[in-house]
Amino acid sequence: MAIWVDADACPNVIKEILFRAAERAQMMVTLVANQNLRVPPSRFVRAVRVPAGFDVADNEIVQKCQPGDLVITADIPLAAEVLEKGAVALNPRGERYTPATIRERLTMRDFMETLRASGVQTGGPDSLGPRDRQLFAAELDKWLLAVKRQNG
Repeated sequence: MAIWVDADACPNVIKEILFRAAERAQMMVTLVANQNLRVPPSRFVRAVRVPAGFDVADNEIVQKCQPGDLVITADIPLAAEVLEKGAVALNPRGERYTPATIRERLTMRDFMETLRASGVQTGGPDSLGPRDRQLFAAELDKWLLAVKRQNG
Protein backbone atom coordinates (compact mmCIF):
# COMPACT_ATOMS: atom_id res chain seq x y z
CA MET A 1 0.00 0.00 0.00
CA ALA A 2 1.10 3.53 -0.68
CA ILE A 3 -0.10 7.10 -0.21
CA TRP A 4 -0.40 9.47 -3.18
CA VAL A 5 -0.78 13.21 -2.70
CA ASP A 6 -2.28 15.67 -5.17
CA ALA A 7 0.35 18.09 -3.92
CA ASP A 8 -0.22 21.28 -5.93
CA ALA A 9 -3.06 22.39 -3.66
CA CYS A 10 -2.36 20.31 -0.55
CA PRO A 11 -1.78 22.51 2.53
CA ASN A 12 1.73 22.32 4.02
CA VAL A 13 0.38 21.36 7.44
CA ILE A 14 -1.24 18.27 5.87
CA LYS A 15 2.01 17.40 4.09
CA GLU A 16 3.81 17.58 7.45
CA ILE A 17 1.30 15.15 8.98
CA LEU A 18 1.89 12.81 6.03
CA PHE A 19 5.69 13.05 6.32
CA ARG A 20 5.51 12.03 9.99
CA ALA A 21 3.08 9.20 9.21
CA ALA A 22 5.35 7.91 6.42
CA GLU A 23 8.23 7.51 8.88
CA ARG A 24 6.07 6.08 11.65
CA ALA A 25 4.35 3.53 9.40
CA GLN A 26 7.33 3.05 7.07
CA MET A 27 5.04 3.57 4.11
CA MET A 28 5.79 5.32 0.83
CA VAL A 29 4.24 8.78 0.42
CA THR A 30 4.50 10.22 -3.09
CA LEU A 31 3.70 13.87 -3.72
CA VAL A 32 2.74 14.61 -7.33
CA ALA A 33 2.83 18.20 -8.59
CA ASN A 34 3.67 20.29 -11.63
CA GLN A 35 6.23 22.29 -9.68
CA ASN A 36 9.30 21.48 -7.61
CA LEU A 37 8.46 20.41 -4.07
CA ARG A 38 10.67 20.31 -1.03
CA VAL A 39 10.39 17.08 0.88
CA PRO A 40 12.33 15.89 3.90
CA PRO A 41 15.18 13.45 3.36
CA SER A 42 13.47 10.09 3.83
CA ARG A 43 13.37 6.76 2.08
CA PHE A 44 9.58 6.87 2.54
CA VAL A 45 8.87 10.28 0.98
CA ARG A 46 9.36 11.29 -2.62
CA ALA A 47 8.19 14.04 -4.94
CA VAL A 48 7.29 13.50 -8.58
CA ARG A 49 7.23 16.54 -10.84
CA VAL A 50 4.98 16.28 -13.87
CA PRO A 51 4.76 18.73 -16.79
CA ALA A 52 2.41 21.68 -16.41
CA GLY A 53 -0.98 21.17 -17.96
CA PHE A 54 -4.61 20.48 -17.24
CA ASP A 55 -5.02 17.36 -15.05
CA VAL A 56 -1.45 16.11 -15.71
CA ALA A 57 -0.80 15.47 -11.99
CA ASP A 58 -4.25 13.91 -11.57
CA ASN A 59 -3.67 11.58 -14.51
CA GLU A 60 -0.30 10.51 -13.06
CA ILE A 61 -1.95 9.63 -9.75
CA VAL A 62 -4.78 7.71 -11.43
CA GLN A 63 -2.30 5.80 -13.59
CA LYS A 64 0.04 4.86 -10.71
CA CYS A 65 -2.28 4.24 -7.76
CA GLN A 66 -3.31 0.69 -6.97
CA PRO A 67 -6.41 -0.75 -5.29
CA GLY A 68 -6.19 -0.10 -1.56
CA ASP A 69 -3.77 2.84 -1.89
CA LEU A 70 -4.71 6.13 -0.25
CA VAL A 71 -5.01 9.29 -2.35
CA ILE A 72 -5.05 12.69 -0.67
CA THR A 73 -6.95 15.22 -2.77
CA ALA A 74 -9.58 17.93 -2.63
CA ASP A 75 -10.22 17.39 -6.36
CA ILE A 76 -13.62 15.71 -6.64
CA PRO A 77 -13.19 14.27 -10.18
CA LEU A 78 -9.78 12.83 -9.19
CA ALA A 79 -11.34 11.29 -6.07
CA ALA A 80 -14.06 9.72 -8.23
CA GLU A 81 -11.48 8.22 -10.60
CA VAL A 82 -9.32 6.69 -7.87
CA LEU A 83 -12.39 5.26 -6.13
CA GLU A 84 -13.27 3.54 -9.42
CA LYS A 85 -9.79 1.95 -9.37
CA GLY A 86 -10.36 0.64 -5.85
CA ALA A 87 -8.18 3.18 -4.06
CA VAL A 88 -9.27 5.18 -1.02
CA ALA A 89 -9.71 8.96 -1.34
CA LEU A 90 -9.37 11.40 1.56
CA ASN A 91 -9.49 15.17 1.38
CA PRO A 92 -7.20 17.46 3.43
CA ARG A 93 -10.11 18.28 5.75
CA GLY A 94 -10.44 14.65 6.81
CA GLU A 95 -13.46 13.73 4.70
CA ARG A 96 -13.18 10.24 3.30
CA TYR A 97 -14.92 9.98 -0.04
CA THR A 98 -17.02 6.91 -0.70
CA PRO A 99 -18.84 5.67 -3.79
CA ALA A 100 -22.06 6.78 -2.04
CA THR A 101 -20.88 10.36 -1.36
CA ILE A 102 -18.83 11.03 -4.48
CA ARG A 103 -21.86 11.35 -6.78
CA GLU A 104 -23.35 14.00 -4.50
CA ARG A 105 -20.01 15.82 -4.40
CA LEU A 106 -19.69 15.77 -8.20
CA THR A 107 -23.22 17.13 -8.57
CA MET A 108 -22.56 19.94 -6.09
CA ARG A 109 -19.26 20.77 -7.78
CA ASP A 110 -20.96 21.02 -11.17
CA PHE A 111 -23.74 23.16 -9.72
CA MET A 112 -21.25 25.59 -8.14
CA GLU A 113 -19.32 25.73 -11.41
CA THR A 114 -22.54 26.67 -13.23
CA LEU A 115 -23.23 29.41 -10.68
CA ARG A 116 -19.73 30.84 -11.07
CA ALA A 117 -20.01 30.71 -14.87
CA SER A 118 -23.20 32.77 -14.66
CA GLY A 119 -21.43 35.44 -12.61
CA VAL A 120 -22.50 34.48 -9.09
CA GLN A 121 -19.71 34.99 -6.53
CA THR A 122 -19.63 31.75 -4.55
CA GLY A 123 -16.45 32.33 -2.53
CA GLY A 124 -13.93 29.66 -1.79
CA PRO A 125 -13.65 27.10 0.97
CA ASP A 126 -12.93 28.20 4.53
CA SER A 127 -9.29 28.14 5.55
CA LEU A 128 -8.02 24.91 7.07
CA GLY A 129 -8.49 25.04 10.83
CA PRO A 130 -7.23 22.97 13.78
CA ARG A 131 -10.37 20.79 13.70
CA ASP A 132 -9.75 19.99 10.01
CA ARG A 133 -6.17 18.94 10.83
CA GLN A 134 -7.41 16.72 13.66
CA LEU A 135 -10.03 15.10 11.44
CA PHE A 136 -7.44 14.49 8.72
CA ALA A 137 -4.95 12.95 11.16
CA ALA A 138 -7.68 10.73 12.66
CA GLU A 139 -8.85 9.46 9.25
CA LEU A 140 -5.24 8.87 8.17
CA ASP A 141 -4.61 6.87 11.35
CA LYS A 142 -7.77 4.80 10.73
CA TRP A 143 -6.56 3.94 7.23
CA LEU A 144 -3.03 3.11 8.45
CA LEU A 145 -4.46 0.86 11.18
CA ALA A 146 -6.68 -0.95 8.67
CA VAL A 147 -3.69 -1.53 6.38
CA LYS A 148 -1.62 -2.82 9.30
CA ARG A 149 -4.41 -5.25 10.27
CA GLN A 150 -4.85 -6.38 6.68
CA ASN A 151 -1.13 -7.09 6.28
CA GLY A 152 -1.07 -8.84 9.65
